[in-house]
Amino acid sequence: MNYYTLIGPFNQLVTMAGLPLKGPLKDDQLQVIENAGILIEGKRILKTGKFSDLLSEVKVQKAKIIELEGDHVCLPGFIDSHTHICFAGSRANDYAMRNAGKTYLEIAKSGGGIWDTVTQTRKASEAELTSGVIKRANQHLKNGITTIEVKSGYGLSVEEELKMLRAIHNARKDVQADLVSTCLAAHILPKDFVGDHASYLKWISEELFPVLTSEKLTNRIDAFIEEEAFSQRVIEPYFKKALDLGFDLTVHADQFHTAGSEVAVKFGARSADHLEASTEKEIKLLVKSNVIATALPGASIGLGCDFTPARKLLDAGASLAIASDWNPGSAPMGDLLTQAAILGTFQKLTNAEILAGITFRAAASLGLSDRGIIQPGFLADLAIFEIDHFNEILYHQGMVKPDRVFKRGVSCF
Repeated sequence: MNYYTLIGPFNQLVTMAGLPLKGPLKDDQLQVIENAGILIEGKRILKTGKFSDLLSEVKVQKAKIIELEGDHVCLPGFIDSHTHICFAGSRANDYAMRNAGKTYLEIAKSGGGIWDTVTQTRKASEAELTSGVIKRANQHLKNGITTIEVKSGYGLSVEEELKMLRAIHNARKDVQADLVSTCLAAHILPKDFVGDHASYLKWISEELFPVLTSEKLTNRIDAFIEEEAFSQRVIEPYFKKALDLGFDLTVHADQFHTAGSEVAVKFGARSADHLEASTEKEIKLLVKSNVIATALPGASIGLGCDFTPARKLLDAGASLAIASDWNPGSAPMGDLLTQAAILGTFQKLTNAEILAGITFRAAASLGLSDRGIIQPGFLADLAIFEIDHFNEILYHQGMVKPDRVFKRGVSCF
């Protein structure tokens, strides 16, 4: 038997409904309902409208009424479509060396870089990794992020990648936010693998992919297409194998050099993430495709490099998602709202474009069509702020956090 919950009144209910998936957005396109309420049936939204009208309706039903006092604004729960929050250890030393002028290669030679995290993650138990995911996911939830993508990629062997993905799977039992797992075994070539890039990918695809399917650990495969990782040529058999087995694809693309976005378009990936190095050529390719372009401002802030050309992508007609890239190396901050606001400042994005990038457009990059918008039938995932106008959220660049968060119609804290 379903139960009913009425929440309100809100000064503003910013629904994100009726907006296109691709292209630029103006703030006056946002659907904003004033003095609004949300009627929830079970875990989904049943109706939105004036709170007073909905209150009159539910008084004749058995409904829980959560009546708010003071000023409040409600948005869809945010979606972080690219994170690496399953890891062990710290790379604070990398950060210090990077700011002191050391290059990526110099840091790696001194024992830092991705391999440092691989080493520390391999030493951690599955239970320790699960605990870390729970801690970071719950921090995200407090900040209004109700759906979180989580990658493996610090195991880099069949056994260790399975350990990571099982840890992510186990964390779901103790986290209210939805965790969407992704296999990033094609992160870098592990230093201890005897063989070349092609033979490593062949081994992973033959030995790991079937277990991912049988244990239902993930339906998503990712790869880092870069000169120091995997080339366009070598990744193609790996992606073909993944598609043959029914996996969705996503790509770490164009972070330092181009090629990754071309791979994403060729193989019909859900998203191409990073894109800091993308040129007009890559932008045109993405616009003509259904691939979601995902900006990762946390990596730009952490590395001190250019931001994804978000303004150019949107103006050309692309769909833009914004994610945190929360990881122990290049993007340790992990605060999606702060990063999105900063990206907006440097790329001159409207509030509508930023909010779309962390709601329904981010949902599309994960292949999810039931969240990111406040409208009937969608999940009742809500971020509620104790403010009088939604513009205040991005204006304060992450300092204003949600007062309440609802996941599938249930209050999280």
